[in-house]
Amino acid sequence: MTVSKIHRLTLTHFRNYRAASVTTRSDVVVLVGPNGAGKTNCLEAISLLSPGRGLRRATLDDIADNQGDGSWAVSAEVEGALGLATLGTGIDPRSDNVATSRRCRIDRENVGSAAAFGDHLRMVWLTPAMDGLFLGAASERRRFFDRLVLAIDSEHSSRVSALDRSLRSRNRLLEQRSGDAHWLDAIERETAELAVAVAAMRGETVTRLAAALAQRGGNSAFPSASIALDGWMENALRNEPATAVEDRYRMALRDNRARDAAAGRTLDGPHLTDLRVLYTPKNMPARDASTGEQKALLIGLVLAHAYLVAEMTGITPLLLLDEVVAHLDPARRRALFDELASLGAQIWLTGADPAAFADLGAGGEVFEVDSGRIARRGV
Repeated sequence: MTVSKIHRLTLTHFRNYRAASVTTRSDVVVLVGPNGAGKTNCLEAISLLSPGRGLRRATLDDIADNQGDGSWAVSAEVEGALGLATLGTGIDPRSDNVATSRRCRIDRENVGSAAAFGDHLRMVWLTPAMDGLFLGAASERRRFFDRLVLAIDSEHSSRVSALDRSLRSRNRLLEQRSGDAHWLDAIERETAELAVAVAAMRGETVTRLAAALAQRGGNSAFPSASIALDGWMENALRNEPATAVEDRYRMALRDNRARDAAAGRTLDGPHLTDLRVLYTPKNMPARDASTGEQKALLIGLVLAHAYLVAEMTGITPLLLLDEVVAHLDPARRRALFDELASLGAQIWLTGADPAAFADLGAGGEVFEVDSGRIARRGV
């Protein structure tokens, strides 16, 4: 089993970091410091070395240090599925009349997109922004689940983006009312193909993750969950050939052109799928559980997913856990550290109180973060 690791991380003009670097020696890296010091910024930088838009999904211009020229860069010396490598991403200084685009490099050679990073590292993260997941909109749960899928299949984000573009193209054609039927046929054929590809990978992932959660059962200090996707296409693909589901969706798009034109959007498809989560110990929807139960449920879900990523890809993922221990009682905190140790992954944790990490023992290393500076504690 390959373990995803960062040996050295370098940040340049990234958020509140003008220039900073971290060299790791162990598999548990703890960043401590006051609120606003830049702990989450550091995890965000790491997350940009994976497929997708990072844990904040920020725009490229928002990331740059306000004191700089608009450019920013993240570089890391990593050990992953293809051995040692140097991954880097960022944007160049702003230039008039030139659109800002993100550059991605592996061993200082340009690559097409961040999807290529998935050949080296796999990542899983949990942030405070996810705490309201079970109470929020379906779009947030769908985005959360697509991130889980992306950790397994590094091309999933590209397919989801392509599906969104195809749906937007169809909506524009429908707005014209008198749009060419041949163009609509073509775009709906493409939309159906992409929709089935997206739904199929979601369906496979939810089936295997549900099995992993059931297997963990009472063997974890974190409550188990039952999960399912509320989307007809993902569920249909469990029993029907992909070609049959694709044909059915294409016909539905054709038959509902007038309805979708009136609505200004496509009212059917996997872009509307929701993730349903049941809090198993009390047999109730996760949205009805207490705040503490929801937090523990989310941690258990992410841990099960990390094990699944390792099983399906042969790569133990890097875990980024932002302010996860702050609201755990001492017993559950120790249980979390034990489960993280058994996973065998490199873990990056953040917190304001160093005492919260006392149970890590000598196995972890602590860095103090303050005003965009990172220093090994005690040095």
